[in-house]
Amino acid sequence: MKHTARKAVAGLMGGAMLLSLCAGCGRSTTQTADPVDITIWTYYNGNQLESFNAMVQEFNNTVGKEKGITVSVSSQGDVNDLETNVLNAANGKVGSDPMPNIFSAYADTAYAMDKMGLVVDLSEYLTKQEKAAYVDSYLTEGDFSGNGSIKIFPVAKSTELLFLNETDWQTFAQATGASYEDLSTIEGLVRTAESYYNWTDAKTETPNDGKAFFGRDAMANYMLAGARELGCTIFDVGSDGKMTLHFDKDAVRTLWDNYYVPYVKGYFSAAGHFRSDDIKTGNILCYVGSNSSGTFFPKQVMTSDTESHEIAMTVLPCPSFADAEPVSVQQGAGMVVTKGDETEVKASLEFLKWFTAPEHNIAFSVGSAYLPVTKAANNMTAIRNSDVELTPEMEQILTAATDAVNHNELYTTMPFAQGQAARKVLEYALSDLATADRATVKARLEQGQTLAEAAGEFLTDAYFDAWYQETLATLKTMEG
Repeated sequence: MKHTARKAVAGLMGGAMLLSLCAGCGRSTTQTADPVDITIWTYYNGNQLESFNAMVQEFNNTVGKEKGITVSVSSQGDVNDLETNVLNAANGKVGSDPMPNIFSAYADTAYAMDKMGLVVDLSEYLTKQEKAAYVDSYLTEGDFSGNGSIKIFPVAKSTELLFLNETDWQTFAQATGASYEDLSTIEGLVRTAESYYNWTDAKTETPNDGKAFFGRDAMANYMLAGARELGCTIFDVGSDGKMTLHFDKDAVRTLWDNYYVPYVKGYFSAAGHFRSDDIKTGNILCYVGSNSSGTFFPKQVMTSDTESHEIAMTVLPCPSFADAEPVSVQQGAGMVVTKGDETEVKASLEFLKWFTAPEHNIAFSVGSAYLPVTKAANNMTAIRNSDVELTPEMEQILTAATDAVNHNELYTTMPFAQGQAARKVLEYALSDLATADRATVKARLEQGQTLAEAAGEFLTDAYFDAWYQETLATLKTMEG
């Protein structure tokens, strides 16, 4: 996103909180007579990549030009592509590119690279004042050893929000009396989804052809944050990096009842690659996803090649369990600096500090729907007071997201040896079963069975117990 030249954001940070970019800032300042080329690999795409490239170009034309630093960016595809390419480079796989100076990474990938001895501990390059400028939990996410290390430099974060097709919601709400308040809890969301299914079902003469209301982008987030709200930390990782599993059956049953059961009944769905795709096809009316996904929310619903209508977006808080303190997922990849020439390490940090200075980080946030990472910038007052133009949609997204991270418990799992594999179990074990069983139910409905007959076998205690024991056994192999 293009933006005009920005004035300094007055009053954002008191002296000690400023992210100083001047010469004389200790070890982090790059003073070199020779040009330094820095490469960054990221997974950004679309508006996010456009916004990031604009910021990099601004750096190259200003501070980079002054200090002889040139930054180049390469998008490696999606997160999985980036992870594969980084690991191939680290292992010297034939045909792989050389390791970049900086790459985007989530904690598990950074942890694996750190175990290979390839990651720089940036805590040694930052003063206490500089560290204090960042949101505390964003820095501790990269403290793998528990001694204050910084193996992941925060640059842009996100949490989860509820994105709603406001246009079609209004038709449903006016007919049934449904309200936003109904969507504030997970239990209320399930009841509303059932109501929507029944309401759409009644619109046709065909029985059991109601439409799904809701979907989720990241099932592992639902499992982990949901369990946390219910008093259970599924992956409890100690300072030694060892994981103790707490797959509490009661908590997991609540998670099952509020996702698997409504999914099998047709109230929830997940057909497209992302839930924003399902919004576009009219498959669902709302979804929970990262605030950064808001840039992909469609402007139209296209029910066929010839039928479409314009829609508006409303952003609401991510639903939490009733009577529980809300837990907001802390996510969003940071930047990892790889070991190499000391001049390159310092130049890499020079760019990262510049990029996360409030005025620059806010510009990226508004262009990408990610959140700023400093305490001074992570609020709507600072964002509105900047010179970056806010669209109504972006104001909704950032307002809801900053409110969540500033008022709710932030939660992210600490990395451990089999963390990626364990997370994938939570991502797919429940959702894959729900998808398969829903397909069976639909086939039975088409054969003339009632919903109770078609779904009955999947809604028993015995069926849940079998899935629970199998999933528990799989996760147990990743403990320790």
